[in-house]
Amino acid sequence: MRAVLFALVALAPAAFSLAAEAGDVQGDAYSCQELWVMRNQIFKDAGYCFTTEKARSYFGNGGCRFHDQDAVPLSQNDRNVLRDVRASERRQSCR
Repeated sequence: MRAVLFALVALAPAAFSLAAEAGDVQGDAYSCQELWVMRNQIFKDAGYCFTTEKARSYFGNGGCRFHDQDAVPLSQNDRNVLRDVRASERRQSCR
């Protein structure tokens, strides 16, 4: 399961771009868990130090550099994906 979610995360930016081109800008084909992984994988890759037990357990904090989520350097593409993921999470009442 974890390997499948990591594969989804790796493809998330491309998947959201393709979905937008296909007219599905909502991205609601993903489950809340998949969206959670996509969102947090972006922060993990950028060096965020997770504070919740769930995120620390799933991603770990090895190599983390940023304790403030607002200080994490993100590309515009990452920001766009995060915006879309969060919007989908809100629509699906995730959390």
